[in-house]
Amino acid sequence: MQPEPKVNILLVDDKLENLLALEAILERLGENLVKATSGSEALRCLLHQDFAVILLDVQMPGMDGFETANLIRSRERSRQTPIIFLTAFSTSDQMLFKGYALGAVDYLLKPIDTNILISKVTVFVELFKKTQAIKEHATQLAAVNAELRQSEERFRSLSTCSPVGIFEIDTAGKCKYTNPHYQAICGLNAAESLEKQWLEFVHPDDKERAIATWSKYLDNGFQNYSEDFQFLTANHSRRWVQVRSSRMVSAQGKLLGYVGTLEDITERKQAEEVRAQIIREQTARQEAEAANQMKDEFLAVLSHELRTPLTSMLGWSKILRSKKLDDKATAKALEAIERNATSQVQLIEDILDVSRIIRGQLKLNLCVVNLVAVIEAALEAVRPLAEAKHIQISTILDSAIGSVCGDPVRLQQIVWNLLSNAIKFTPQHGKVTVNLELIQKTDPEPRELIPSGEIVLSSGVSPIKFVSSSYAQIQVIDTGIGIESDFLPKVFERFRQADSTTTRSHNGLGLGLAIVRHLVELHNGIIIADSPGKGQGATFTLRLPLMPSPSLDGKADNSISCTAGNTPLVGLKVLVVGDETDSRNFLAFMFEEYGANVTAVASIETALVIIEETQPDILISDLSMSAPDSYNLIQQVRDLAPENGGDIPAIALTAFSHEEDRLKILAAGFQHYLTKPVDPENLINVVTSVMNKKSEVRSQK
Repeated sequence: MQPEPKVNILLVDDKLENLLALEAILERLGENLVKATSGSEALRCLLHQDFAVILLDVQMPGMDGFETANLIRSRERSRQTPIIFLTAFSTSDQMLFKGYALGAVDYLLKPIDTNILISKVTVFVELFKKTQAIKEHATQLAAVNAELRQSEERFRSLSTCSPVGIFEIDTAGKCKYTNPHYQAICGLNAAESLEKQWLEFVHPDDKERAIATWSKYLDNGFQNYSEDFQFLTANHSRRWVQVRSSRMVSAQGKLLGYVGTLEDITERKQAEEVRAQIIREQTARQEAEAANQMKDEFLAVLSHELRTPLTSMLGWSKILRSKKLDDKATAKALEAIERNATSQVQLIEDILDVSRIIRGQLKLNLCVVNLVAVIEAALEAVRPLAEAKHIQISTILDSAIGSVCGDPVRLQQIVWNLLSNAIKFTPQHGKVTVNLELIQKTDPEPRELIPSGEIVLSSGVSPIKFVSSSYAQIQVIDTGIGIESDFLPKVFERFRQADSTTTRSHNGLGLGLAIVRHLVELHNGIIIADSPGKGQGATFTLRLPLMPSPSLDGKADNSISCTAGNTPLVGLKVLVVGDETDSRNFLAFMFEEYGANVTAVASIETALVIIEETQPDILISDLSMSAPDSYNLIQQVRDLAPENGGDIPAIALTAFSHEEDRLKILAAGFQHYLTKPVDPENLINVVTSVMNKKSEVRSQK
């Protein structure tokens, strides 16, 4: 810390011994003592220095003390400097008056009392120091004020010229400041901008999200906020705006408010959209080119696969017609023709299956299926292929695994495809293993191997819940050429094999696994492929939900039954309306399993005709139908007379579950609604409940 600067004290006396005496007395103050032996010398000292106090002898030759004081007071710099007169004579009233008139603050008689002198000088020294401190503080304050004014002017200039809108709000949410660009973005004047918040100008499409995110930011005390919204300004122009905000806190960490910016990013969003459109077009073009290439390869493979057996069939046919062969040669020719005809039949069946899948017309004939029998039948069908390549087939089949609800022909097709693929891609003297085992849902298995409990139809219809706690797992493991990791995600796609050379060398159209996946999903199962890599074999794992076993009280678990034992809707006439084939067929099958008589139609016109002609007991309508929608159907139904079916109970199936959707559905004329995915048991319970209520109403009339 620097020592405090010394204060100047001026001692004026024509006698040197008096000056020395004064100096001896005052040196204990530790200040700077300046001596002058005449009035003129004292004035010279005052030209360049400021003094806390002047001790001035009255009786001096030439210029006396009064004259010197008068000249001191005449100068601006020393006008306020305190003067203490020193005199050896008694002070008369006249002398006192003259001295005080000249600005003296006190008189001291010689010989001077040491304590009095020190006391009086100390007062003026302290006063001078305080005055200097005040002046210095005032100077600093003036400098700070000048800097603050400059800073405010700079901020005002920056804010006014800023290319982004700036706003400040207090902790109560009231806007305290906005700059011109903020006002321009919102289409407001300065006064209006303080009354309305930016949230009021967010487009209705984004307003709910804006309110939610801004409220969360204010409530949770996040440091920063940044979101993009569409704005609808006061002049009804639409633009994209990026809103940013930060918290303002004091040095003590107290929240003072929030400062934020609005930036018009419309051009950037438009550029991003153009870029995204270009990328989409490029992607679509690449996908189209890839699809065309895949199509060309598929057609080439199809031509090859169809011509190859035809060559053999036609060749042997001509030989049989032109030459008389012995029995052995004839049998060989007929065997070749039969084998190649069978191959062509399988190719055609695959193509037809894919066509049905694409059009959503592939149907299942469900019943109770024993998987052991299905697997053994598929094994018998492929065993000649394996024996021809000396491939060993081993099996581990759990015969007590239980049954599944499925289509036995399609399930055998699934297993046959997997086995055929395994044999096709396994070299001679290789090995194929088939396992069948029970898997419980509680097992700590990888998540992707546990079926979700929902039927996800490949045609895109909403999933329908199917509850089961145990699953049959079928694994087909081979020691073949394996699958590279980058191709694993594509192995179940249509018309896809790892490359065209694979197709050429192993035959096939690349349709089998795509068909398998679709059939597995229709059976509420999952299938995945796995391989350590090229040349290291492959494993295909299939899981299907098992039918629940009867419990001790004789009641079945909560699931869809493949038998007609549980028939609470026996004789009920149900009309199902929906333009999604798989979903409509599934609902029809389910109601039939519960004993109902079901009519399933795809159009509103057909539904209206059936209602008037056959008087169904209940209507089940999917709200996701294309125009005219199901609201149009229920309105037309309710316009019918009661005797023509106008009061038929109706249940809506919808993907929307908000309160406003519920009110709209019920207001339209439906008695009840269920959200997708639809739980079959829940649907049956609702139908039962609706029909019971209708019966109660009739009995009360």
